[in-house]
Formats: sequence, C-alpha cells, structure tokens
Amino acid sequence: MKREYYEVLGVSRTATKDEIKKAYRKLALQFHPDKNPDNKDAEEHFKEVNEAYEVLSNDDKRRRYDQFGHAGVGSSAASGGGGQYGGGADLNDIFSAFNDMFSGGKTRGGGAPFGFEEVFGGGGGRRGRASSGIPGTDLKIRLKLTLEEIAKGVEKTLKIKKQVICEECKGSGSKSGATENCQTCHGTGEVRQASKTMFGQFVNIAACPTCGGEGRIIKDRCTSCYGEGIKLGEVTVKVNVPSGVEDGNYLTLRGQGNAGPRGGAAGDLLVVIEEIAHELFSRHGDDVVYSLAVSFPDLVLGTKVEVPTLDGAVKLTIPPSTQPETMLRIAGHGIGHLRGSSRGDQYVKVNVFVPKDLSHQDKELLKELKKSSGISPTAHNDKNSKGFFEKARDIFS
Repeated sequence: MKREYYEVLGVSRTATKDEIKKAYRKLALQFHPDKNPDNKDAEEHFKEVNEAYEVLSNDDKRRRYDQFGHAGVGSSAASGGGGQYGGGADLNDIFSAFNDMFSGGKTRGGGAPFGFEEVFGGGGGRRGRASSGIPGTDLKIRLKLTLEEIAKGVEKTLKIKKQVICEECKGSGSKSGATENCQTCHGTGEVRQASKTMFGQFVNIAACPTCGGEGRIIKDRCTSCYGEGIKLGEVTVKVNVPSGVEDGNYLTLRGQGNAGPRGGAAGDLLVVIEEIAHELFSRHGDDVVYSLAVSFPDLVLGTKVEVPTLDGAVKLTIPPSTQPETMLRIAGHGIGHLRGSSRGDQYVKVNVFVPKDLSHQDKELLKELKKSSGISPTAHNDKNSKGFFEKARDIFS
C-alpha cells in the first residue's frame, strides 16, 4: 500500500514549505544513489522521497492531495521528469546542503558551519521566540456513503466529539489570562547543548522540558480545563463530498480537528470514505453493472424492459437474438467523475432466466418446441459441420 507523502518525509500535515524542504534535503542526502551504489532499497526510497516532495512543495498539488489523497494527484507526481531517478525535485537543493556543510568560512553565531543545523535537523534554533500554544492533533473519522450519494456527490452534517476551546479561560489555560516567561529557556521555548566534532561545533536543540516548548508558564490555572485551555466537547461539521470518491479516499477539513492546548492552532479533520456495498449494482471505476434475467422467448424475439439505475427506472430495449452474457450500455447513468463534470455509464448484463417450477402444460409446450430443427444447438452444429465437410470435399475432389 502506498505510504502517505507526509509520512514519507516525516513531517506533520501542517508543516511549512521550509520544514518540508529541510526534511526532503535530509532524506535525499541519506538515500541518494551516489551515496548508496547498488542499493535498490535506497534507490526506491530516493524515488519515494522525490515524489512526495514534488507534490507537497507545490501548493496546487498539495491542496488536491490533502483533499483526495493519492487519487487527487494521480500519477502526476511520478511523471515530473526530474532526472534519472524520477520526481520533479531540484537536485541542486540536495547538493547545496553538502556545499553549506563544508564551506569552511561561513558560520553562525556559535561557530557551527553554515547549513550544519539544516542537514541534521537543528533548524528550530532560528525560529526566535516560541510560538503561542501547542498545535492540536488531527482527527480521523469514517463516513459511510451509498452508491447513489457517491454518484452525484452529497453534503453531510456530522456530529463530532473532539477537544474544543475552554469557554472559561478562552483557551489560555489561565483564569486571569496571565503568563510569565519560562525561567529555564528564558522565553525561547528551546534548550541547547553544544558539543565539538571533527566538523566543528555541533549544537543540539530540543524543546524546553519545563514549558514544553511554549516559552511561557501559566499563572493561576483554570480549574475547568486544568490549565490546558481545551476540554472535550461536541461540534457539528458540514462535509461536501464530491462525486466519484472511492472507498479509502479521504477529505481534509483544515482546522476542524482537535483544538490546540493554550491557544495552539487546531489540527485537521480527516474524513475517510467508506463505500456501502449496493444490493443491485457492482461498481467498476466510474461505471456500474446490473445483472438482468430475461426469459428465453424474450431473448429470441426481443423485448422492452424496465431496469433500475442510480437515477431511477429507465426503459431498455433487448434486441432480437440477444445472446446470454451480452452487455447493454446505458450512457451517462454511472458515477460522476471526480475530476470532471461527466459521468460513467451503466451496463446491463443479460442472462437467460431458467424457471425451476413449470406446469404440465408448459412442459408439453417446451417438448413441442424442442422438436423444431431451428431450436436445437445440436442441429445447428450438425448443419455447420455438414457445410464444412462439403466444402472440404469440393477442395480435394
């Protein structure tokens, strides 16, 4: 099963472009084929990283991916034409990190080589003051849909239990809203530990253990939410589901996930589509198939029948001498295309109806019919065979 692009790069769904680029640089350096000769696993990882970066670094592709998953970008990520190893990522981004590491004279503040922190994940030290609050977590729910709803798209109203902002403290976690600078990190939200290596000074940056990376300490904690700024609640959310979604696709509702503690940004709500099996139709992409049993006389003579569709019943003509297993097409009565305004088709698979219980009179009629030379497949085959041998005799005589 194809991994999510955020998982491939090891970033959150709310990651900024800079965070995505830094994660890509690090992984591209790790798995680049030049560093891993004759290593097929590393080459596959490198392709996967490039594909993920091409989608997530492009605003339009990322938006479609966030809404529809891999189905939203199709195979475009893999067809970017970005060099020998696939993907559309600029390899200069990878090697610029190497150049930065060993540039020698360029340093920042503490003496570490320029770019050293980007490659080894220490970029957080240049954020300045810690951001307010802790980001909320994402929520994932399953939404069951009928084939009729999927065919045309539908709006659903959902009731969801999640973490919401505490009304007592307005999400601050404090009764009075008062906070003070953390004395451990002095308001930066980070603690640093320097160590020397053969490349120079290496600075390890981590979230402050006292304030959890917030840089502030709450005074006079709210008794309703115990200083978290959030509590369990229930909300109503409307979801617009487009036509053509499939089982396993998901929609992303930005900011509709759990509220973040102490004023942090809310997470996202992931609505995973679950398609309910239909009792009449089977789905094949954007087309649907319906099996229709027709009597032998109607197959031979032709008839008109009423068949169900996703839009209601329609009249269908069965041509004379229709053979069993024939597929008859009803245009435009299938599933609406996910990325288009047209719809798929409905196919009616014609099968012969064989009755189990017959009256004596019906049996007598069938016996009379069986005597007819035109009704027996054996007679039909004998006729064809005779014609063949007669032709063969003519050839060799």
